[in-house]
Amino acid sequence: MSLIAHLEDILGQKTKDVHYYQTAFNHSSYVNEHPGKGRKNNERLEFLGDSVLELAVSEYLFNLYQDKAEGDLTRLRAQLVREESLAYLARELSFDRYILMGRGEMEHGGNQRNSVLADVFEAFLGATYLDLGYQMVADYIDQLMDQEMDYLINALNKDHKTAFQELAQQQGAVEIDYRIEQQAGPAHDQTFTVGLYLNQQRIATGQGKSRKAAETAAAQRACQCMDEKGNVIQCF
Repeated sequence: MSLIAHLEDILGQKTKDVHYYQTAFNHSSYVNEHPGKGRKNNERLEFLGDSVLELAVSEYLFNLYQDKAEGDLTRLRAQLVREESLAYLARELSFDRYILMGRGEMEHGGNQRNSVLADVFEAFLGATYLDLGYQMVADYIDQLMDQEMDYLINALNKDHKTAFQELAQQQGAVEIDYRIEQQAGPAHDQTFTVGLYLNQQRIATGQGKSRKAAETAAAQRACQCMDEKGNVIQCF
C-alpha cells in the first residue's frame, strides 16, 4: 500500500495535498542524500505538529476529566505526548515502513529509533493540520486516545507483563496465556476483558479499551496474587 493510501485509510478521509504528507516522512538524512527538486525534510512539520498535538491532547483530557486539577491534567498530558508514547503510536500505525532515510541511517535501523518515530508522528499531525484542518487532527487524536490511552499511561510506565512473567518463572518452566473472554460495546468504543492463565489455570482478569491494556491490567492483578517466590497466594 502506498504512503498516501495508508494515511487515508488511517484518517478515514481523502487527503488534498499529498506533498505535506510526503514531506512528513522525509528524514533529514534522506534529503541530504537526495538534494534538489524542492525536496524538504520533516523538521518544520514536526515543529508544527508538536504544538497541534499538545493542544489536541489538552482538549481531550480537559473534556474527559471534568474534576481533575491542572496539575493532574499536566502530568497525564506529559505521559501521553512523551517520546516513548509517540514512538509506540507510530509503530502501531506502521509508520516505520514509510520513513525515507539516508542509506547509512537505514542500515543502522534508524527507522526504529524512538526519536525518529516520534518526530514522524508529530510531522504527520502537522501535515494533517495544514491539509485538513485542526478539527480533523482533534477528532483523530480523540479516537486514538480512546483506544490507546490506558496502555500509554500504564503499560509504558510499568511493564506488568514482564514483571508477572519473571515472578511466575521462579517456579521453573511455566505456560502463560492471555485469552480474550469478552468484548463489549460498539466498534469505536469497545471494552475488552482478558483472562490470564498460568499453566491452564485462570488466576486473574483485566479490562481495558484495547487488548493490550486489558492484558496489562490482568498481569498487574496477577502480580498482586503472587508472593515474591512466584507462589499463587490469592486470586480474585
